[in-house]
Amino acid sequence: MTETQAIHPAIPGNRVLRFTAFLFGGVAYLTFLFTILYAIGFVSGLAVPKTIDTGAKSGIIEAIVVNLTLMSLFAVQHSVMARNWFKHWWTRFIPTAVERSTYVLCASLTLLLLFWQWRPMPAIIWDVQEPEMAMVIATVSFVGWVIVFTSTFLINHFELFGLHQVANNLVGREMPAPVFRTPFFYRFVRHPIYLGFIIAFWAAPTMSAGHLLFAAVTTAYIFVGIMLEERDLVGMFGDEYRYYRERVSMLFPWRRSA
Repeated sequence: MTETQAIHPAIPGNRVLRFTAFLFGGVAYLTFLFTILYAIGFVSGLAVPKTIDTGAKSGIIEAIVVNLTLMSLFAVQHSVMARNWFKHWWTRFIPTAVERSTYVLCASLTLLLLFWQWRPMPAIIWDVQEPEMAMVIATVSFVGWVIVFTSTFLINHFELFGLHQVANNLVGREMPAPVFRTPFFYRFVRHPIYLGFIIAFWAAPTMSAGHLLFAAVTTAYIFVGIMLEERDLVGMFGDEYRYYRERVSMLFPWRRSA
């Protein structure tokens, strides 16, 4: 069946297929929502059954190997499935409308595996004893999460996490062509979502060895991810993105945007 046939309303059973795709997108989004909320508790040590500093005890070598393997698994999945060459190959087997939802679901499940199998490394690197200062640092971490969520809505939250695609498919409407925009945070830094994650991961009143490993590796991965993502953005938007990259800082707003 061709792609045109797959979205044609006259095909028998097509409504069922579209509705099934929509349900799949909804499940993927709810899984993401649960995962990101759990991630906040996991990193900050609040309101979840297993945090970055709790769980089964293990030797330091085992903990490092297991934790690095889990983070590498997420990095490979998150990067490879986001590349255009993989999308072109992958959509030969799955409908284009659920490609993003599938990516989101796989990323969420990989993160949940990381949370589940993470080995704590409880040695303390720093511990802020002053209650007021500890509260300020915890608040800064929360601000990082706010930046993450706000930045997704500034572009298109529901497209970013696949709901827009399956909703359009449900009503037989094609996705609009991508438009390059730089709302609010994006006028000061090119990647405010990544900046928010860095703030959230590093602003910790108590920093354990496990938390430090998590923050350091994810930060390194963020820079690799930016390099790959910006290559794709240049390919998509050309000189428009090149000019944007020249005048706006990558993560920290040290350059004035025009």
